[in-house]
Amino acid sequence: MTTQAAITQTIPEFERRQAKYAPVAAALDNLYGWPDWRPSHPPMDELVDCILSQSTNDNNRDRAFAALKARYPDWEAVLRAPEAEVVETIKPAGLANQKGKRIQQVLQRIKAERGALSIDFLADESLEDAKNWLTSLDGVGPKTAAIVLCFAFNRPAFPVDTHVHRVGQRIGFLPTKLSAEKAHPVMEAIVPPEDYYAFHLNVIRLGREICRARRPDCARCPLQAHCDYFQTLPTDKPVTEA
Repeated sequence: MTTQAAITQTIPEFERRQAKYAPVAAALDNLYGWPDWRPSHPPMDELVDCILSQSTNDNNRDRAFAALKARYPDWEAVLRAPEAEVVETIKPAGLANQKGKRIQQVLQRIKAERGALSIDFLADESLEDAKNWLTSLDGVGPKTAAIVLCFAFNRPAFPVDTHVHRVGQRIGFLPTKLSAEKAHPVMEAIVPPEDYYAFHLNVIRLGREICRARRPDCARCPLQAHCDYFQTLPTDKPVTEA
């Protein structure tokens, strides 16, 4: 696990980046409020949902997950089902051949190691061990591991998805060339652990509604004074890109 001392030494201008957190968090709190943690899915459901979400949008993921839950009474039934049937069921998520096989492999691994299709044991593991175990599963990277730990267990892990990565780079939390995978420990060093869940959700909402990938609505953004990207915009042009 990357330590904060290592992050401080390896990330350029880390103190400047970290100093942005308090005013940015306050502005987002003022805009959206500060969400309280509540689990969206049980742990096993969260893990499978995350696998389905890879390389697709939320709507397609939700359709595939709903189809999976409607067709099979439990994860044991998914494990026992023919692979082709599972693939057919999750087609809305895209990459169904890959995801169907991956889901069954993950279920098989959990059943073989734990004797039951449950990952509730992660609540009692050290955070580092829990992350390492999750990322040892086929197709599970730092983002999926962090989502499962943060959303299903309320543990201090900060997920970096495409919205968090984009917004984090524009604001200046993250160096512009830092990959999303390598951004996880940086965001965890910048954001106080007790704020991970709420700040993650607020940054995602900002990324969807205002700081979009294309045509960010900078004129409507409450973070102008703290945003590195905004400071680079020509002053003689509208701040909303068209």
